[in-house]
Amino acid sequence: MPKLNKKHVVTKQNVLNEMRANNMTMQELRLFSIYLSKINPADISTRAVNFSIEEFRSIMELGRMNIAYCKKVAESLLSKVVFVPTERGGFTGWTLFSEFKVDSNEHGEWYVFIDANEKALPLLFDFKTHYFKYELWNALHLQGKNQLRMYEILKQYEKVGYRIISLIDLRHWLGIDEHEYPEFKHFKQNVLDPCKKAVSENTDITFTYEPHDKIKKKILSLKFTIQKNPDHKDPLSLRKFIELNSDNTAAGRLNLNNIDPDDTEELLDEGLITKKEDRLIFLRSALNSEFTIEQVTVLYDIVIREMPHLTRGSAWSECYHHFMEKYNYMKEKISEGKIKRPFGYLKSIIGKL
Repeated sequence: MPKLNKKHVVTKQNVLNEMRANNMTMQELRLFSIYLSKINPADISTRAVNFSIEEFRSIMELGRMNIAYCKKVAESLLSKVVFVPTERGGFTGWTLFSEFKVDSNEHGEWYVFIDANEKALPLLFDFKTHYFKYELWNALHLQGKNQLRMYEILKQYEKVGYRIISLIDLRHWLGIDEHEYPEFKHFKQNVLDPCKKAVSENTDITFTYEPHDKIKKKILSLKFTIQKNPDHKDPLSLRKFIELNSDNTAAGRLNLNNIDPDDTEELLDEGLITKKEDRLIFLRSALNSEFTIEQVTVLYDIVIREMPHLTRGSAWSECYHHFMEKYNYMKEKISEGKIKRPFGYLKSIIGKL
């Protein structure tokens, strides 16, 4: 079984980068980045990629791996469709992958085999122009799909130094529907600012943004200014990432900090997370992932202790709104320069009606 290299480079065509991402989970987006880093875009014979079963399990942050569950993972990956725009305004669609195999070799080592769809090959190999590159560790450090997509969208224009993007296009590329965060202030609070913070703290670029086009008070597009990040973290090798995640997935344990709320229903059905963990993941996402699962657990436990009626049955929605009311109040205090320790302050007020 070939070992994963310490350093991988993702090479991605611009047209592939500007496709809607709402049908992929964070783990699947990360897996696709890893796949791209393991193929050689100049050599189509590298189109098929092998992972050991433990490597795949760690990358996808899965718990136990039995054949039935592997089939569900395969079904999800093999259903991922990309749509490529045509010159006349239409589109062509196809799946990214054509084969997903789980098997053991002659030495009894279980592995996962992934092969690209023939239709997708022109997007993955032998392109000469209109592409960009980044070192894989940038994707491994990021914890949300909006963060990863924002990084790629802006990394594509790093050499230019800026990028002007309409809000319609940005929502499309991030996979955010029109009904989500309809007001710009909510889009800014829940998407733009958390992405700015995560990208600046965890990757090799940093960015600022400002309104570009407006109609009256409605913002139509944003101008992003992109710079190299002199303070980025030390690169995280894929091998180290695998080792760290292996600790979290051993014996069926998952890293709850890295689970997308959209994925919890299936994990609940598989018995891989509890109902409380489902709620913690949802709350962490609602709080813009500013706190760890461990911190959110502390807050949740305070609510259970002080106001247990909020966490029972149909009162769960009231519990959520209570969290958001206290969180938004905290944000107001931060904007006024009155709060220096957000978690400590939120902890002090979360148990009060």
